[in-house]
Amino acid sequence: MRRLELNFVAPAEQLAADEALLDWCEAGADDELLVFWEPRAAFVVVGYANKVAAEVNQAACAAGGVPIFRRCTGGGAVVQLPGGLNYSLILRIAEHSPTRSITAANQFIMERNRAAVQAALGGPHPTVSVCGHTDLAVSEPGARPAAFLKVAGNAQRRRRHFLLFHGTLLLNCDLRRIGELLRPPSLEPEYRAHRPHEAFVTNLRRPAAVVQAALARAWGADGDVANPPLAEIEKLAREKYSTHAWNYKF
Repeated sequence: MRRLELNFVAPAEQLAADEALLDWCEAGADDELLVFWEPRAAFVVVGYANKVAAEVNQAACAAGGVPIFRRCTGGGAVVQLPGGLNYSLILRIAEHSPTRSITAANQFIMERNRAAVQAALGGPHPTVSVCGHTDLAVSEPGARPAAFLKVAGNAQRRRRHFLLFHGTLLLNCDLRRIGELLRPPSLEPEYRAHRPHEAFVTNLRRPAAVVQAALARAWGADGDVANPPLAEIEKLAREKYSTHAWNYKF
């Protein structure tokens, strides 16, 4: 597996990169990848099927100059913030491999990511757990389920030969902004227990470089991508991820 760090200024280009790199691997241009990027400013990203009006406080976004985008995977709306870390895995799908189905891939990837984040914390406490379907959450020993605090959400998209699995880890973010910019989610995992955003999430409080290194070790990502499809990423960002038709599709 090879590793790529992206440093686009425009959020649309960061979001377009996931789809473009998945298509690039699907076309046979490269094999499995681990990609990292960090937000430079706040912006909101809704899941593919989300209705913007239902998930996002549009008035607050407009007042604060916070743009709204749509990604190519499912799941709920997130606020991308400085101090967060995004990763994207592009993995090969094989009939008898852990990536053979959506459920099997979720379990396989989340357990490996859980162990990597636990290693990045440098000790057994707080304990990192997989909660819901594809959340990472932390809790001290003996805490009741409702006390688990979310530190990462994740989503998946599949082609015939490759899948994209990506997520956002809260490291050192201003978490108050999440409650300001998002409405209560229309769908929530049971472990959330109807808590507001500010009572449901927490920061890992680790440097991005430490978490990146732990994930790279876990996935054996030790080579660099020499020639990523930058022109394709920029084209997709311009023609899709920057457009009102896509971002306000629902």
